[in-house]
Amino acid sequence: MAPVLEAGRYLFTALESWPSAEAAAQLLGVFREDEGLTAYRRLAPEEVPPPRGVAMVKITLQVYSDLEGVGLTAAVATALAEKGIPCNVVAALHHDHLFVPESQGAAALRCLEALARAAKDG
Repeated sequence: MAPVLEAGRYLFTALESWPSAEAAAQLLGVFREDEGLTAYRRLAPEEVPPPRGVAMVKITLQVYSDLEGVGLTAAVATALAEKGIPCNVVAALHHDHLFVPESQGAAALRCLEALARAAKDG
């Protein structure tokens, strides 16, 4: 699974409308929900999240993520939940990306490295 803690901090936020092309270029992703648009983007190094926002870090699982695969997300979410670490999983075409609160990033990485070792040892 080879989890890698990526550099940077991220924020999930609601958008009032679809972003302009210039604004969209600054986003990592946008998801349309019934309640509206959710965007996630990289925070500038000095940027402070808004009062209801949480700075997140991104952990990328360096294993090919088959969109028809079964079990990886469940195993990862279960391992993190057992440590009390919230996680937002974004499954992309090539990899899964986990967003966890910045304050728990190191603990999440250790947890995932232990999960990867246990899976490898069988």
